[in-house]
Amino acid sequence: MNAVIVSNIIKRYGTKKAPVSALQGISFQVDKGEIFGIIGPDGAGKTSLFRILTTLLLADGGTATVDGFDIVKDYKTIRERVGYMPGRFSLYQDLTVKENLDFFATIFNTSIEENYDLVKDIYSQIEPFKNRRAGKLSGGMKQKLALSCALIHRPSVLFLDEPTTGVDAVSRKEFWEMLKRLKEQGITILVSTPYMDEAGLCDRVALLQSGKILSINTPQGVVNEFGKTLFAVKSNDMLHLLNDLKQNEDIEDAYPFGEYHHVIMKHGGENELKDYLRQTGRQYEMKEVRPDIEDCFIALMKN
Repeated sequence: MNAVIVSNIIKRYGTKKAPVSALQGISFQVDKGEIFGIIGPDGAGKTSLFRILTTLLLADGGTATVDGFDIVKDYKTIRERVGYMPGRFSLYQDLTVKENLDFFATIFNTSIEENYDLVKDIYSQIEPFKNRRAGKLSGGMKQKLALSCALIHRPSVLFLDEPTTGVDAVSRKEFWEMLKRLKEQGITILVSTPYMDEAGLCDRVALLQSGKILSINTPQGVVNEFGKTLFAVKSNDMLHLLNDLKQNEDIEDAYPFGEYHHVIMKHGGENELKDYLRQTGRQYEMKEVRPDIEDCFIALMKN
């Protein structure tokens, strides 16, 4: 049985005369106990999708079920069974760490003690600061508190909307380690992120752009679909190098990628690219590289 089934979900904003489509008929399924990533830039439709699936927003079309329950007919049941961590820190900043957790436990007719075994790995890291007001916590500690509150009622499905945005690299790493431990306890996790490097930490991903799903696959499966030879090139004048590359009709695409420009050939291969670079008269460094999720995302957006 699937934990989440989404079928042709549509969401529009604006007016009837000038509607803006946030989700354009997207469909996917998430297996029980899976970490499923929704990967896409700001404005792709990730938050709208999560708000619909957690019954906070009505779709304009399509259907979906969460844990076997319809998001419209069974919204009360779904709210009891899911955990939701929104992108913005939304806990009570004037309450202490413990008061926030007690509050959310009370809402779901439970207690910290009853479900402490589920949140202890996370909560134990902020428990020494349990009497500190939530508004005074660091970004990483706020993140851990929000996750603890989302888990305190032992949800079967957990929705995390860009949970690592704005936190340091160490906190991001710790957070994903926590998610792996939660998965081991049988919790299904849907996580959205604009960070392409986090896609590789999911079991499967959906690449989302402008309200449309470009691909659904395992991270390695997405990379395998790339199907083209990729080169990395750099010189001491990267701006002019990029302009030169884009003027070559034999080059399908060229774009900045870290300290290099990534290049995909339309015609020819390594030797043809080397010949062209020599003709520009620039000193350069070139190598063949393996594509990653970001390369695949860029290619899918341009197809």
